[in-house]
Amino acid sequence: MSGRRFDARRVYTAALLIPAVYAIIRYLPSWAFTLLIAGGGSMALYELYRMTFGERNNHYLIGLGLVTTAAIIGRTHLNLPLTDIVMASTLATVVAMLFLSTPLDDRFKDLTVTIFGMLYIGMTLSSLVFTRALPSGEWLVLFLAVVTWAGDIGAYYVGSLWGRHRLAPSLSPKKSAEGLAGGIAFAIVAALLAQRWALPLLSVTDALILGFLLTGAGSAGDLCESAIKRSVGVKDSGGILPGHGGMLDRLDSLLFTAPAFYYYVVLVRGLSPLH
Repeated sequence: MSGRRFDARRVYTAALLIPAVYAIIRYLPSWAFTLLIAGGGSMALYELYRMTFGERNNHYLIGLGLVTTAAIIGRTHLNLPLTDIVMASTLATVVAMLFLSTPLDDRFKDLTVTIFGMLYIGMTLSSLVFTRALPSGEWLVLFLAVVTWAGDIGAYYVGSLWGRHRLAPSLSPKKSAEGLAGGIAFAIVAALLAQRWALPLLSVTDALILGFLLTGAGSAGDLCESAIKRSVGVKDSGGILPGHGGMLDRLDSLLFTAPAFYYYVVLVRGLSPLH
């Protein structure tokens, strides 16, 4: 992560978005939070499809992917079983693939990308909705967001200043071991402060473990998106967020930290949904 220049737009964008996201999580009903996640996930999925499909006009596949992802994320509110959603969307995608005008080899590739995108974004982000439904769910979601973003910030700035040893040069040449260590340190501090301030149902030990766990998961998510972008030859997934790139660039860590956090608090801490 060395060699990066400070970009003030990152600060301005965060200053505008963070209060709005906080208000939705903290004060609005759960369905508003689900709409927020579905909207962000849809934008991220569209960016993924745009990167991978290139010039091919796969409007039907893109539409099916967006509808399916929104249904997966909001399935608890819609009372739709996951298996039914996945089965129906898979069959519809296969049928749509048969009528595309692109070469046959590209059709099978695009079919795979379409289904992958639904699962990669829809399944992972749906764990945020499930986390919101747990006891103290709004605070759990805020804890997750704060620790994930603290890890990202620590990795970014520590890597920019002191990064020397490449973490995964074949996937992302700028990511460094020093940045990862900085991310872990920032995430642990954020987890301890958040636990003490708002989440007594988590212990200090939980906060320490989650600092490591979420930073590791977030780094894996970041590298996964880097691999996708590198394979199609793009730097950013989009430009919707000034200083941050696209929505997928902003959510890449959260795609992995969200399920990791949800299963930790459910399986290790024994929390169960309120309904």
